Amino acid sequence: MDSDPPDVLVIGAGVAGLACARDLLAAGLDVRVLEASDGVGGRMRSDRVDGFVVDRGFQVLNTSYPQLRRRLTLRELRLRPFTPGVAVRTDRGMLRFTDPTRRPRALPDLLPGRLAGPRDLLALGVLSAGDMLTPVRLLKRREAGSTRSVLAAAGFSDAFVETFFRPFLSGVFLEDRLETSGRVFHLVWRSMLRGTLCLPSDGIGAVPRALAAALPQGTVRLGTAVRHLTATGAVTADGAEVTARRVVVATGPGPAAALLPGLDVPACRTVTTYYHVAPRPPLREPTLVVDDRRRFLNTCVLSEVVPGYAPAGHALIATSVLGRDGTGRESAVREALGDAYGADPAGWDLLTVRTVPDALPAMTPPQPLSRTTRVAPGRYVCGDHRATGSVQGALASGARAAREVLQDLRA
Repeated sequence: MDSDPPDVLVIGAGVAGLACARDLLAAGLDVRVLEASDGVGGRMRSDRVDGFVVDRGFQVLNTSYPQLRRRLTLRELRLRPFTPGVAVRTDRGMLRFTDPTRRPRALPDLLPGRLAGPRDLLALGVLSAGDMLTPVRLLKRREAGSTRSVLAAAGFSDAFVETFFRPFLSGVFLEDRLETSGRVFHLVWRSMLRGTLCLPSDGIGAVPRALAAALPQGTVRLGTAVRHLTATGAVTADGAEVTARRVVVATGPGPAAALLPGLDVPACRTVTTYYHVAPRPPLREPTLVVDDRRRFLNTCVLSEVVPGYAPAGHALIATSVLGRDGTGRESAVREALGDAYGADPAGWDLLTVRTVPDALPAMTPPQPLSRTTRVAPGRYVCGDHRATGSVQGALASGARAAREVLQDLRA
């Protein structure tokens, strides 16, 4: 297949693989990236469906991620922000939780007796100030109890945890029991306080496309699945062999375990997102809505965040739930949405459904924030399943793989 074998073969063109390839190329190595599908991005892909932009599962971008800021010029993505806060559907109606430092006019939403009492507001201020101001290296050293134990130790009432933190964080971590590592929670909370949640105007797939565009032409080969690894490289699905001094497996955990037998991979969370089309937006603002009854993880009117996600005269609504689609599930979700938005969803059309089996790794304590990418001589693996389940984690893991490859080659 190659008359001139590369120094390093990267399998998978998700953001981890693209970051790894870019760093290796910057160090002067020849790199080849093989991608099984017809485009870069892995789980970060955007499709066009009947004129709508449909991301493969609801995703957002956090502008505070250091790896993202280092690798991309964010203004070129034409980012559109969400409201700096969430709306919580409760038995008392829709209650808002908005960052008053960014929207001072929303301060009345935090008056005692609405969403939280004085005790919880004080605990929230102390927690947020601590996470904002504490250096990251110190946050990483915190004890690795669960998120629930962290919130209890911070002094939050059970009622506030159940009304706000549990429904909100269920959509962040894709789990429903606040069992994610407290260290991960602190880092994520810090990133939310310091950054802005956005979507690129062309869909979440614009991020990996921008990363790939920075690579020399011909570096990435699409439609090239790898069947298995060999002592000197890899064999593709069509039987061709690619030789390389080093091989980096930058796929999801399932394909990585298939290519590297015996690889320790974490359990992963599955999420399903329903995309509905309505003749008018049930909420005319770019706000994420969560449900304290946890009938869904979160929902939002995507076309209010990025108008280009839907043709003129239509509203695109994305709603995510834990697990897979099943008989009657869409009907139950539709009913819950009608209640949450206070709208009649009978006239909504189901555009499409996206299920992502390995959407996020489970990050229960003790969760290592980063793991070596070395798995065997000349063999490496990277991805968010080797770090934290986020774009930042995937990019950082790719960067670590590049560093360890370079260290071994120099040694």
